[in-house]
Amino acid sequence: MDKKALRKRIAEQKRAMTPEQIEAASQRLAERLFQTDAYQNALSIYGYLSYNQEIRTLPILRRAMIDGKRVAVPKVYGDEMRFIWMDDLSLVAPGYYDIPEPIADGPVADDELALMLMPGLAFDPEGHRVGYGGGFYDRYLAAHPDHKLVALCYGFQLVDHLDCEAHDIPVHRVIPDEETRAVSLPDLAGSAR
Repeated sequence: MDKKALRKRIAEQKRAMTPEQIEAASQRLAERLFQTDAYQNALSIYGYLSYNQEIRTLPILRRAMIDGKRVAVPKVYGDEMRFIWMDDLSLVAPGYYDIPEPIADGPVADDELALMLMPGLAFDPEGHRVGYGGGFYDRYLAAHPDHKLVALCYGFQLVDHLDCEAHDIPVHRVIPDEETRAVSLPDLAGSAR
């Protein structure tokens, strides 16, 4: 399945989810993340502020702060993305494509070993991902290669295999929510995974 068709299929499945399903899956995934060595050993978390039907990251970032970790979230400047340290996660406004971003332009996060939560539309067991098409994370990670990369996703976002390109940077661990593995839509029932 090509990326365009895959993006369409995943987007349709995400839109079919109820707010209750999204919250429940997000809570299950947060608990699984908190149990990982990657989370427990991290001094800092580079997260993203969820948008539309993405896994809810705000509770994860708040918990990280309570756990004594520094938290940073991305802000887009033209073709570049920077992570900004956050002390107050409410100080955000719609930014690039209306995705929530920090209002402030600094301080710029500087923990090259931070655990990074990776957004994406689809992932495979080897950690390859299909993003939203902007290339921001691939460019950022090419310049900052030492982050530990973890993706949290609905079960239906995990596919058997994704073709990757030379510039694609795989995540180190994908944590899928198995309870959302089979969101069925009548027109997608025959789609290959």
